[in-house]
Amino acid sequence: MTEQQTGTTESAERRSPLHDEHVALGANLTSFGGWLMPLRYTSDLAEHRAVREAAGLFDLSHMGEIEVAGPQAAAALDHALVGNLSAVAPGRARYTMICQEDGAVLDDLVVYRLADERFLVVANAGNADLVALELVERAAGFDATVTDQGAGTALVAVQGPRAEEIVAGLTDPADPVAAETVRDLRYYAAAPLVLRTDDGPVDALVARTGYTGEDGFELFVPADRAADLWRTVLAAGAPLGLVPAGLSARDSLRLEAGMPLYGHELDTTTTPYEAGLGRVVKLDKVDADGAPLEFVGRAALAARRESPPARVLVGLRGLGRRPARAGYAVVLPGDGVDAGGAVGESARRVGTVTSGAPSPTLGHPIALAYVTPELSAEGTELAVDVRGRAEPVVVVPLPFYRRPQQS
Repeated sequence: MTEQQTGTTESAERRSPLHDEHVALGANLTSFGGWLMPLRYTSDLAEHRAVREAAGLFDLSHMGEIEVAGPQAAAALDHALVGNLSAVAPGRARYTMICQEDGAVLDDLVVYRLADERFLVVANAGNADLVALELVERAAGFDATVTDQGAGTALVAVQGPRAEEIVAGLTDPADPVAAETVRDLRYYAAAPLVLRTDDGPVDALVARTGYTGEDGFELFVPADRAADLWRTVLAAGAPLGLVPAGLSARDSLRLEAGMPLYGHELDTTTTPYEAGLGRVVKLDKVDADGAPLEFVGRAALAARRESPPARVLVGLRGLGRRPARAGYAVVLPGDGVDAGGAVGESARRVGTVTSGAPSPTLGHPIALAYVTPELSAEGTELAVDVRGRAEPVVVVPLPFYRRPQQS
């Protein structure tokens, strides 16, 4: 749930509440979804490995936070989004999408139900304003209020095997119930808690969610307390191996976990079905009277589900050393490729890479790509045109990486 970086710059329109902290840490900053955010602090590899082995601290304050509240908040979201949000219990969260009438994805979202009549919608940075406007428009006629809370909210994430220990340690030692709440929190659940900082307690929404493939927590706090929390987490987590981590590590982590990136695997030319995410579309939603619920995009998505796909999202394992990158062509290995591996003009293009990189954890290149359906089966051998040379790849199941089960 992030957007494509657009290059290093110092002139991004918006700055995180943690901007000065990143500068003090010597971060390399980049323009990202309209924000100036840390790309890395030390090295991409070190930050990636810290998250897999211990913990990383991420600034996600560029994400959008939109509250939908009122007696018909659940009904409004059922109409606006493809998921069945009225079925989400208070204290739980759901991954979902907001689509156009033609079924194409405007954004992928995480929605938290904070109470019976109160929801928090978290949108990608580059799409946050659009999502807020769409929700206002789609909630018209419902007894619900849509409020953009992004400007007053900061979001930091603690991700990795030591995340639970670190976050539980932020609670008041005199309140053992709070630490137990952290430890007992289920995946895709959230709870309001008071966390300790060196400058006093801070009210936080603590969610067991993330975008790295590891256990982890996302902490929503008032923007004016973000720096206090950031410094406290860094100090508390350092003895356990926690390091600050930037967007580059976050991207390689999510790729290993097979998670989609808006602007790459998802966009307004793609429905959830091509992306292998048809499970989030709830065509069987019903209204309060038990009648089929006509949410935005339902007709197009129902038709899409019944029609054969033109392309399918797959995982590719590189068999050589050179990684595929976004936009590279997927080709048939022996069609227009000479014996030396040069890709000729007659090469048959059968797909396009959407994301690709070397995998620090697995030790070989990995990529996500859209290919034609007949070439999407596990074990299919293909090639990627990497600057005029055919790099061999094979279709593999997703995700590429699963974290080890805790004993």
